This record gives sequence, structure tokens and C-alpha cells, in this order.
Amino acid sequence: MPSEVIFDLDEQQKELEKIEKLMEKTDFWQKDQDEISRISQQRATLKEIIDQWQKHYLETEDAKILAEMANEEDDQPTLKEIERDIFRLEKEVSDLEFHSLLGEPDDRRNAIFAVNAGAGGTESQDWVEMLFRMYLRWCESRNFTTRVIDNQVGDEAGIKSVTMTVTGPYAYGHLKSEHGIHRMVRISPFDATGRRHTSFASVSVLPEVDTDIKIQIEDKDLRIDTYRASGPGGQHVNKTSSAVRITHLPTGIVVQCQNEKSQHRNKDMALKVLKARLYEIEKNKREEKKQQHHQNQKDIAWGSQIRSYVFNPYRMVKDHRTNVEVGNLDKVMDGDIDMFIDAFLRK
Repeated sequence: MPSEVIFDLDEQQKELEKIEKLMEKTDFWQKDQDEISRISQQRATLKEIIDQWQKHYLETEDAKILAEMANEEDDQPTLKEIERDIFRLEKEVSDLEFHSLLGEPDDRRNAIFAVNAGAGGTESQDWVEMLFRMYLRWCESRNFTTRVIDNQVGDEAGIKSVTMTVTGPYAYGHLKSEHGIHRMVRISPFDATGRRHTSFASVSVLPEVDTDIKIQIEDKDLRIDTYRASGPGGQHVNKTSSAVRITHLPTGIVVQCQNEKSQHRNKDMALKVLKARLYEIEKNKREEKKQQHHQNQKDIAWGSQIRSYVFNPYRMVKDHRTNVEVGNLDKVMDGDIDMFIDAFLRK
């Protein structure tokens, strides 16, 4: 089993019990919908992880007992089978340990992944294509599904910018560590004099959010007033209390409608306007959240890189946030970047 187990099962079980007691309280469902959703998701995530840890623990205990019995009887075929089971359990526990690092609400989401050329002209556009290939290889190794949604080809070679979706469990949680500036140093094939060039590309990673924003309006959140319509509209509109004013108490939004002849139709129209206003607010919240992910993105140039890939005079990749260095550059460029992701999340 992994030598460094960071997952404390007892602590996680206590946390789960705490959340479940909170959800059992009568006033829990009166909380803000976002808060209810966040706590419910946290409970589901904790329960899933705890159940998996307990399953692996029982499987390990069973393998231990069976191995002792097989060893006493010198049952080599059974010992070989147990050995295969142990290798499988080691991998599953290692994956589960890694997933325990991904506790943010967005970590389980799919990702929107983009690479853009920075300083360096054609050389940096070629670097974008190389990085894009590296990430495609990594996604293939994880059985993640990728779909390119935008691709701007370079003027002479390479790619100016490319955007794709990455679909799979914890896609955003894995890839968020790659958000930042990536620097390449090599002798450029586009320079006839054979000089060494430094090129930059930015990697942007966002969690994919639901495009279908559902707006739920509770009756208790509304104050509905009726009054006589004013202005033109005929006898019926002006002489009956058909006009409707709706106040959404949580946000203070006030909408009104008086152009329809019946109070019922005015109310329906006012609710449509209210839903549209609430939809716009929710959409703006999500846009602000996306912008927060970009606030730490520096200029795509010297001094702001998170990782350097050196092709010449030596071959090495170094992550400047964790100081992880890898000498096998070719392996990294073929998609072997898990050591960088793991070190970033543990830090």
C-alpha cells in the first residue's frame, strides 16, 4: 500500500456525521439554495470516498487471511492470484488517495481547457501545438474524452490558440494544476542561424458549468400586489384591479405588468419578467466566478511561468511551484505529467 496515506478515515467519518446531523435539523431546508446544494454535494462526496475506503480495507483483510492460509498449504496458484489482487488494490487505493485531494466543489466537473500562444511568434505557436499534443496524450491515458471547440491555426506553423472540453471524472480537479504560463527553451527550427529561443504559451482551465440555469421561485419569497391599471387600455383595464406588482423578497427585485386585460395574465407575464431578471443575476454570478479563475493569470511572457521545458542545452522539465524536476523530457511531452499534478495538489 502507499507509504504516505494522507486520508484520515476517522476524521472523514466525523465530518460526515456532523453534516448529516446538520441536514436532519428542521431549518436546514430553509437555507439558501446554493448553501443546501453545497452541503448536500459535500455529504455525497464524503460518503462515496468513505464507502470506497471501507471496501478496500475489507478486501485487504480478506487477502491477508487468504494469503496466510495459502502460504501454510504452499498453494502457489492461489498466492499468484492474491498477488494480482494486491497489485490491483495498491493502484485503486493510490487513486482513491489522490482523489481525496480533490475536495473542492468544482473538482468533479468536466473541464474547459485552452492553450494560447504568447511571446515568441511562430516559435510560440509551434509550442502551443506541442503542448496541445502533450495534453491530448495525457487525456488518452486517463480515458478522458476530448472535443475541440475552437482551433486557430498559426500563420506559418503551429497553433495560435485551441480550446477543448475534457470530459471525465475529476477532469477539472486534475487539470487545474496546469493553469498558468508554460515556457520552452530550444534551438528553433524556424531560425536559420540556429539560435536558442525562449517561447511562452498560456494554459487556461475552467470548470464546465451547467448551461441550463434553472430558476426556482418560492411562493413564500414573493409579495404580490394588485392595483388598477393606469393609462390607455379600455374600460376593463382601467376599472378593475388587474395590474400586478411582484416583489421578490430575497433580492428586492420589483416587476409589474398592467397591459393585459386579466389579472391572471398580468401575473404570468410579471413572473416571466422576474425569472428573466433572476436568470441574468445567476448568469452574472457564474461569469464572475469564471473571471476569478483568470485573475491569477499573468502576462504570457518572461518571469511568470509555472513550468519550464528545456530542450537545449540540456533536457529537463521543472515545475517552479513545487520544484519537481524530470530529466526524461520525451516522456513528459508524450503526456506523462502526473508527477507534476500530484505534487501541486499535495502542496
